[in-house]
Amino acid sequence: MPQQWMRDHKPDIAVVIFNDHGNSFFLDRVPTFAVGVADSYKPVDEGWGPRAIPDFDGAADLGWHFADRLVERHFDPLICREIEVDHGLQVPMELFCGRPAERWPVKVLPIWVNTIQFPIPTPQRCWDMGVMLREAIESFPGDDRVVIMGTGGLSHQLQGRRAGFLNPAADRDWLATIGPDPDRWRGMNREDYVETFGSEGAELMMWLVMRGAMNREVRTLHTHYHVPASMTGAGCVVMENA
Repeated sequence: MPQQWMRDHKPDIAVVIFNDHGNSFFLDRVPTFAVGVADSYKPVDEGWGPRAIPDFDGAADLGWHFADRLVERHFDPLICREIEVDHGLQVPMELFCGRPAERWPVKVLPIWVNTIQFPIPTPQRCWDMGVMLREAIESFPGDDRVVIMGTGGLSHQLQGRRAGFLNPAADRDWLATIGPDPDRWRGMNREDYVETFGSEGAELMMWLVMRGAMNREVRTLHTHYHVPASMTGAGCVVMENA
């Protein structure tokens, strides 16, 4: 379904909201929000050599426009003119575009959100960034078609006393309601996310950037949920503005 949606709608730019996993940022320097403005992004080596996929062409002009709009509204993003991207961006791009031999069908605008090292941003702040993302896209000159990919989660915890924690019931509730009832999720605090979805499941807050950029009313076209052997709830929702 995701790849067919891409073929049917033919977007020009994919905005991907994700978190770095200690590959391009580490615990000594962790920006709360970062925006890519590069002309291209290479897949980072996560320990087994770079993934065998093409480099990503950057939507640099939209990246600069978005960064400027953020600063005007009192956000303070890190601006990345040269950086590699890890599986947080690579996996959703492969889910929606397959694995092209030579070139991706869209340019990318990467947005990094810190969900690794506390203090992480609040759910409401992620939503506010989504509202700003929509304003930037609508005020950007031209007629580029844009798809927004919110990533992260679902429930999982990789360390501590609850290592291996999963919450399939909460995962399914999230997938069913992020479209029609997002207010309940942006109204939760950070501790609620960790308690409900696990310490790494707090990544779900990044979906709120995507959802905040959409209409109040949306159509949910596709949902999928699976718990693989990696002990991380894996899900997908495809939504369009109503």
